Amino acid sequence: MRILNEALLRVLTGWQNLQARVTDEEGQTLAEYGVLLAVVAAFIAAGVLIVFRGAIVNAFQSATDCLSGSC
Repeated sequence: MRILNEALLRVLTGWQNLQARVTDEEGQTLAEYGVLLAVVAAFIAAGVLIVFRGAIVNAFQSATDCLSGSC
């Protein structure tokens, strides 16, 4: 009976250790901050494109004109 109890205790302890490893959420916070940072960066990039739209279009138009030979 004692051997059976020890074996059962080892199985249960191993099961709990496995569950603890599977449900470990240590890196979850870092991933959430990464997603938040990506969303903020996308909004900032969109805002910059909207604000400087005219200057960007003029720069590309100027480069296109130079490539076509009318620089």
